[in-house]
Amino acid sequence: MTKEPKRYLVTSALPYANGPLHIGHIGGAYLNADIYVRYLRSKGKDVVFICGSDEHGAAITLRAKKEGKSPREIVDYYHSLMHKAFVDLGISFDEYHRTSSDEHRVMSQDIFLELEKKGQFEVETSQQYYDEEAHQFLADRYIIGTCPKCANDKAYGDQCEKCGSSLSPLELIDPRSTLSGSKPILKETSHWFLPMAHHESWIREYIKDGQLDGHVHHDSKEWKAHVVGQCMSWIDGGLQSRAMTRDLDWGVPVPLPGAEGKVLYVWLDAPIGYITNTKVWAEKNGKNWEDYWKSDDTRLIHFIGKDNIVFHCIIFPIILKAHGQFILPHNVPANEFMNLEGDKISTSRNWAVWLHEYLQEFEGRQDEMRYVLCSIMPEQKDSEFTWSDFKDRINNELADIVGNFANRVFVLMHKFYNGVLPAITGEATEAERQASAEARRAYHAVGEKIEHYRFREALAEAMNIARAGNKLLTETEPWKLIKTDPDAAARILHSCANLVADTAFCLQPFLPFTAEKIRAALHLTWPAWDELEKQALLQTGHTIGQLPILFTKITDEEVALQVKKLEDAKLLAASQNKAAIKDPIDFETFQKMDIRLVKILEAEAVPKTKKLLKLKVDTGVDQRTVVSGIAEHYTPEDVIGKTVLFLANLAPRDIKGIKSEGMILMAENAVQGLSLVSAVKPMDAGDGVK
Repeated sequence: MTKEPKRYLVTSALPYANGPLHIGHIGGAYLNADIYVRYLRSKGKDVVFICGSDEHGAAITLRAKKEGKSPREIVDYYHSLMHKAFVDLGISFDEYHRTSSDEHRVMSQDIFLELEKKGQFEVETSQQYYDEEAHQFLADRYIIGTCPKCANDKAYGDQCEKCGSSLSPLELIDPRSTLSGSKPILKETSHWFLPMAHHESWIREYIKDGQLDGHVHHDSKEWKAHVVGQCMSWIDGGLQSRAMTRDLDWGVPVPLPGAEGKVLYVWLDAPIGYITNTKVWAEKNGKNWEDYWKSDDTRLIHFIGKDNIVFHCIIFPIILKAHGQFILPHNVPANEFMNLEGDKISTSRNWAVWLHEYLQEFEGRQDEMRYVLCSIMPEQKDSEFTWSDFKDRINNELADIVGNFANRVFVLMHKFYNGVLPAITGEATEAERQASAEARRAYHAVGEKIEHYRFREALAEAMNIARAGNKLLTETEPWKLIKTDPDAAARILHSCANLVADTAFCLQPFLPFTAEKIRAALHLTWPAWDELEKQALLQTGHTIGQLPILFTKITDEEVALQVKKLEDAKLLAASQNKAAIKDPIDFETFQKMDIRLVKILEAEAVPKTKKLLKLKVDTGVDQRTVVSGIAEHYTPEDVIGKTVLFLANLAPRDIKGIKSEGMILMAENAVQGLSLVSAVKPMDAGDGVK
């Protein structure tokens, strides 16, 4: 076991400032961190919660060009929009700064120069794509082409977002510039590379065993299995050198002679933002930022989504250790993805619940969204948000359990005791003892589960206190009992008032706005978390005030409006995203393509993939094996026996170790996704297409 730290440094992934926040972001890396930090604060821990806008990189310059604006205009707008949304939702960062600041430029350049001085980089000259019309080298996101693994013709130079494969620009088939649309040329350029293979041995021990420099750094069993699994997959595959600079005009300039026109790679620059932002916070608050980044007494925890695991668990730790003065992450409890109404959240298709819009349309209902997102948080596997489930959780759980219980207790207290907590006389019944014991058990469980990053379970335990109170109130009926046994009625309502206080106390990290309403109505000052069990929060003679309505039930009409909004967005995206007609080809070129009908004879999923099916097809002249990226749209059983369009003379290529000989042709749009294409009339395998 690792020792208890003196202080905690908690970070959430820096959101990219080229678009607004959606609920997938919040459920992935921000709400969980906020719950964790609020809990630590309630225990009196020294904790600082750091975040900020990630404002560099090719995607921002692309958006700026598309909208006819400067990169600065883009990041200024989204930095302000995101920061306000975080504040309005109650995400309680101690510092929310930005990577385009002067402070960050200085910090990033200082760290880069220290790494350079220690010989941690290798300068390599290589051939990279260059747009002759735009007169600039093309960063990965400035290049699109056909993915060599799934044939998606809109793959980026660093990743295919259709099959999820990591790529390099040189792997793309038929690459083209996103700036001019022209085919780029290869041209020599030099960059500073981080040779990650040099660090493979220690990073393996750090990830797999929790060991660092021969000592226990953290309990590796506390890391999530999918985090360790993704990291070990990278390490076992052999770590490759990665360029830490780019040819761009927007970013942190490389601070070396002869490096004009080059900036730091955004994945070097952005994580350093955690350090910059900590320093900015420390200077505002009279603290020493180095205590939080360079002391073994500090526990560093990164909250991120699973798409950022490798950067936070491998690349950034290598940079920190290579520098020589910084601590490494104690845990990176990355969440999986949150889907929406049966589909992946997609910013390009506007298939999202945008946080700033929710906060405007559901004014004053921040905790309702916090509750639902925590209840379905994708801690170990992907989860799904639906508006009908949102309604059910608010109405059946928050309103009917917490809201109803608290309201009943306040009403009865004022009706029978003028809001003054009555004295306890007589011996508690078994029902009263059970409710009290459940509250104590749940209180301990909430803290234990938060400390182990099991936020869904922690929230459920906090709700169990209200459930126990509701059960006691319903079973004993003190409003009737007061006529026959006033001492028992007083004792029960005394207990129930304390159960309301206990519920609010334990809900503080999850539902801060609701907890504050109850605290204020109870006329309480919260003790430290560990003080709760020493004595009841409310004592005889304590006076309580009036409680406002905590939750208004969600209506079917509100749900229908939100669902329609999503469907309208999907239809609009489909109409706007029709592919442009490609450049003309001559008839002879068309004749070279052997497009024919084939019959699918066999189909099976490709192991360890989500999107690929291995098919055996009859071409009319032979049988072939084909790998097709359609598994998210069709099961093997769906396609067997189908007669579909096929490109027969596409050059064979290796996909996941399988030789794929040809391509199944598909129709695609934003609403229906992929669809097999077949003849209207009955046709046979091998029949040609003209």
